[in-house]
Amino acid sequence: MSVTAVSTAAAASHLRARRLLALPALLGGMGSVQIGASIAKLLFPVLGPIGTACMRVLLAAIVLLLIARPWNRQAMARPTRSGMIAILAYGLSLAVMNMVFYAALARLPLGVTVAIEFIGPLTLAVAGSRRALDLLWAAMAIGGLLLLLEPWQMAASQHRLDPIGVLLALGAGVTWALYILTGRHLGSHVEGISATALGMSVAAVFVLPFGFEALPALATHPALIASAFGMAMLSSAVPYSIEMMAMRRMSMRSFSILMSLEPAIATLAGLFLLGEHLTFMHWLAIGGIVAASLGSAAVGDAPQPALPPPD
Repeated sequence: MSVTAVSTAAAASHLRARRLLALPALLGGMGSVQIGASIAKLLFPVLGPIGTACMRVLLAAIVLLLIARPWNRQAMARPTRSGMIAILAYGLSLAVMNMVFYAALARLPLGVTVAIEFIGPLTLAVAGSRRALDLLWAAMAIGGLLLLLEPWQMAASQHRLDPIGVLLALGAGVTWALYILTGRHLGSHVEGISATALGMSVAAVFVLPFGFEALPALATHPALIASAFGMAMLSSAVPYSIEMMAMRRMSMRSFSILMSLEPAIATLAGLFLLGEHLTFMHWLAIGGIVAASLGSAAVGDAPQPALPPPD
């Protein structure tokens, strides 16, 4: 075997290993997000949904800046105009996504909120598809979402979803898709954790005026500071950094379809942490979504990352 062939085989093996590493990391990040969301919902009575979103973003931004210290990175010494626009777009999508999601979560169960929100990345997955098999995984995920939402039961008063909550969750889905797109673009300009830190800082500046009223509540309830800090780490700092890494190692379509596990994980978090019980249909929905996600991961598309390596 020629040296070139050996080198090519080694590079392909290394790329496969990087993609396999991204899968468990992404699953861990999704679990972290939903545990953080469960903690956040418990903080709503004191901080309110917008105040909770503010604390989440602000605390996560502080920690990420201390860890990443992007001002010391040579890559950020002379930021380009396109790089600055990418940071602003990513930060704005983060800010709006957090506020709208928590506003929806105050009106809907966690699993239902995330299921509706998932329409955003699912649309990205279908829009980027070129193979019938990819559409099959998306169709399985849609079937799971329908079982989660049970639209045929919405006419009954005991099953009717709050319409404002549904609209807010749909808005969160739009911003989730924008988060994926802007994160992909930003990752081509800035290294992973620095990109997350800078984007989170922009998001913190944007949300602070909306959640400023929550700050006195933390002063009068100091025990909540630890909960708010844990929520920020689990919901933002850890998973967003992991997702930035995962997007660099897999295609955007694979990333988007794999995120269909999010409603299932959210439903389980709601069950065990918030006491939001599941119906038999919900369990079927989880099975369909998990099958779609595992199918996408097992027979994924060509190994092209969602993010090109930074310069």
